Amino acid sequence: MKEYRLQGLSCPNCAQDLEDQIKKLENGESAKLSYNSGKLKVDDNIKLDEVEKILASDNASLVKEKQNHDHGHDHGHDHDHGNQKTLILLLSISTAIFLAAIFTESKVDASLAIFYLLAMALSGYQTFLKGIKNLFQLKFNIETLMTIALIGAVSIGEWKEGTLVAILFGLNELLEGYGMEKARKSMEKLLDIAPKEATIIQDGQEKIVSIQSLKINDTVLVRAGEKIPSDGTIVSGTSSVNEAAITGESMPVEKQVGEEVFGGSINNEGVLKVQITKAYEDSSLAKILHLVEEAQDTKTPTELFINRFSKYYTPLIMVISAIVMVFPPLLFGGSWGEWFYQGLAVLIVGCPCALILSSPIANISGITRNARNGILIKGSVFLEQLGKIDTLAFDKTGTLTIGEPFVQKYEVFDQERFFPVASAVEKSSSHPLAKAVMRKIEEFSIVTKEAEDIETVSGQGIVAKVDGQRYWVGNEKNIEHLVIPDPIKKKINEMKNDGLTLVIVADKDQILGIFGISDQIREESRSVVAKLHQVGIKNTVMLTGDHEKTAEKVAKQVGVKSYFGDLLPEEKVQQVKSLTNNGKVAMIGDGINDAPALATADLGIAMGKGTDSAIETADIVLMQDHLGKLPDAISIAKRVNRTIRLNLSLALGLKLIALLLTIPGWLTLWIAILADMGATILVTLISLTILWQGKQKRDPSSNEEVKGEVQLS
Repeated sequence: MKEYRLQGLSCPNCAQDLEDQIKKLENGESAKLSYNSGKLKVDDNIKLDEVEKILASDNASLVKEKQNHDHGHDHGHDHDHGNQKTLILLLSISTAIFLAAIFTESKVDASLAIFYLLAMALSGYQTFLKGIKNLFQLKFNIETLMTIALIGAVSIGEWKEGTLVAILFGLNELLEGYGMEKARKSMEKLLDIAPKEATIIQDGQEKIVSIQSLKINDTVLVRAGEKIPSDGTIVSGTSSVNEAAITGESMPVEKQVGEEVFGGSINNEGVLKVQITKAYEDSSLAKILHLVEEAQDTKTPTELFINRFSKYYTPLIMVISAIVMVFPPLLFGGSWGEWFYQGLAVLIVGCPCALILSSPIANISGITRNARNGILIKGSVFLEQLGKIDTLAFDKTGTLTIGEPFVQKYEVFDQERFFPVASAVEKSSSHPLAKAVMRKIEEFSIVTKEAEDIETVSGQGIVAKVDGQRYWVGNEKNIEHLVIPDPIKKKINEMKNDGLTLVIVADKDQILGIFGISDQIREESRSVVAKLHQVGIKNTVMLTGDHEKTAEKVAKQVGVKSYFGDLLPEEKVQQVKSLTNNGKVAMIGDGINDAPALATADLGIAMGKGTDSAIETADIVLMQDHLGKLPDAISIAKRVNRTIRLNLSLALGLKLIALLLTIPGWLTLWIAILADMGATILVTLISLTILWQGKQKRDPSSNEEVKGEVQLS
């Protein structure tokens, strides 16, 4: 597939129509044209000259450079900017001629029609040509409606109002294009964070290459102020790195030899040598940018409904227009000329521009705004869902807690076997609790043995043989074969009451010892949960495999409303299913262990700081390793949904008011076009306000105080 930027796309309906025509070409079946992003994807083997003919029929054209978030963006914008300048020039000349005609109206009568016709042609010729073509093809869209209205106005001698309609419609299209282009530019400014070049070190020599040519194990030099070209590991140098491009966090992160860095992050000081671990297209940044770009083209249920509605809405308006023209004169003795004029005005009121624009600009703005904050939303549909959720289910480990458990306490009942057996069984496990146990055992001089016949029991622990004898290492469910003596049972209950997670080591007859493991609660968890309740989340639930006492302790400390402990992975899924029966549920986890529960919820939210599994698993990814920005993401999503509802109300409301003016016969052509244009301008401007970042408050996840700023980018 090849991707091209387009110039001259005039409306969403036209874009859909062009896509349908391109799909009918040979090798065109897979073509995808997006009005939102202004891009066309086509098969490599499609005949481009045929594609260009179809695009030219709507005054659109290809910008030939293939787009890879490079200089092509600017080239495309130059063309669009040129088109806008041409349209502004034509509208300015038309307006000047129109005003001159009005000024000389009382002095010269015969030549006025030529003045008006010239002004009308300059501002509306593109619309007129498209409309005439559509009429012959029996396609009824915005241009068709406007063309019928202009022909009608001229036929009854309404030169002045017909010209005003043409000028105002041209202005409307200019503003409509400006609004969508502003949203696109904001998105592309975000996409432009990708580095373009890298300084590679080969045979001791420095060489500048494009990032696309980087391979795994290449070593690159990154000077102060430069972007790290792709994901890698520092092999020389220390520095602080700005990871805002990935995580949305502006606080620098200290990095030293052996630590991983993300492509797109900025080296603040010093010189780093980085060994590339991923080709650029596989890097976290490339995946994020690809997903953000793809997110623009998803359609929400609201948008799909508006598109379906528009198909029936335009013909319906034509029927209403015909009724207004015919019925009053026929049944009530009204003037044919007067009601023909009213019918033309109804046609203009019926333009669905504002209706179609109610949703996409708001959605692109919301996705862009969240992406700037390091929150990756994979599509408009998920943004809409985020604004509707009322229940949040949290995994505990790594989400509400730091996720690096440590052994806080241990009890030994068999001094000789406890540590060696635990070490032998846990050393091959990658489970966080096993790692905590191994870190504790490393403090002692223990000779680690080899375990055999290792069997992992999901949600319970491990069964294995050491020195030919069978051992059980895990939670209480894992030792149900034992009768536990009262003194040991008392110790177990004490440790559980302290909120510790237990790893019990036992043989077939007795318990050898117990590790009491704790996981530190994130300092921001309580304030984030409180803020979530403030932004409209009614129910917060914690789901964990840890025992009830640990769950209770953590739930109380962070302020979640309910909790469920001792859950196996499949039981987490069941809990999420039961929660979805009572509301819209989002599940938040680390994107690795919680995949089934994330998939079951109405919305899966993963915390990942750029990990592949997090990016691939969930509908929404928090690129930070904390929940600090989640309340803001929900606020933005709710604002987008409110904006879309307001836009629809304004678009339909202004049209309804204008249509009601036909009852007393007060509707004029210029009132009709102003109602349509007013709705389009309001819808566009209101949607663009989502991009404004006014406030900033203290981020509860950091010690950073962010100064208030207002920017629209």
